[in-house]
Amino acid sequence: MITLGALDELSGIRHGFFTRIGGVSDGLYGSLNCGYGSGDEAARVTENRARVAGRLAVEPERLVTLYQVHSPTVVAVGRPWATGEAPEADAMVTDRPGLALGILTADCVPVLFADAEAGVVGAAHAGWKGACAGVVAATVAAMTRLGARPERMAAAIGPCIAQSSYEVGPEFPGRFTPADAGFFVPAPRPGHFLFDLAGLVEGRLAACGIPAVRRCPNDTAAEEEHFFSYRRATLRGEPVYGRGISVIVLAD
Repeated sequence: MITLGALDELSGIRHGFFTRIGGVSDGLYGSLNCGYGSGDEAARVTENRARVAGRLAVEPERLVTLYQVHSPTVVAVGRPWATGEAPEADAMVTDRPGLALGILTADCVPVLFADAEAGVVGAAHAGWKGACAGVVAATVAAMTRLGARPERMAAAIGPCIAQSSYEVGPEFPGRFTPADAGFFVPAPRPGHFLFDLAGLVEGRLAACGIPAVRRCPNDTAAEEEHFFSYRRATLRGEPVYGRGISVIVLAD
């Protein structure tokens, strides 16, 4: 489990960006796969999620995740939902202690937010589509509606695909605004680019006025021992891949 200083320094907040190590799944899912939608055995995913919940001192049924769809949609969570009833969204916020918000990723960016003074936390899944659509700003706005303020917030960007591993085609930069041009550099392959997804998300956080942001240096695509990766699985022709989880919770 990885923690980052932006959140470590806050009282009453527990968080963790979990690696793939420490679970019960095997094969391509080995071992801490936390995604029910991955095709792994549900009982193994349930046990893995229970282990994650235990590390953060919450009951397993109080760890909630979403049906993520690469959107800017944010859900305010007042109570946990049953497995299979997760709403379609890509971010959550809550002011309820002991309710753990979990984001599933396998290269996309997990972002955890907190305003400890207000007692409000948030969690967002930011792939390039969601980041461009405004999921970061939407999460900050939803936290503000619960009493948080951007200038008091801290945010942590978890393990994700690094720019050196994220090669995109010549058409890809055209999906972004001219202001985002700095997140692309030429790739070794002519006409292609390397895309800094975490940098884009960090820029969106700065634009929201969040002063304390920390960014994890790990590369999910390159560090196979520690992280699941959609891109790595795709390049190898592997039919399935696991999902890592990133979690934040207000202490009871």
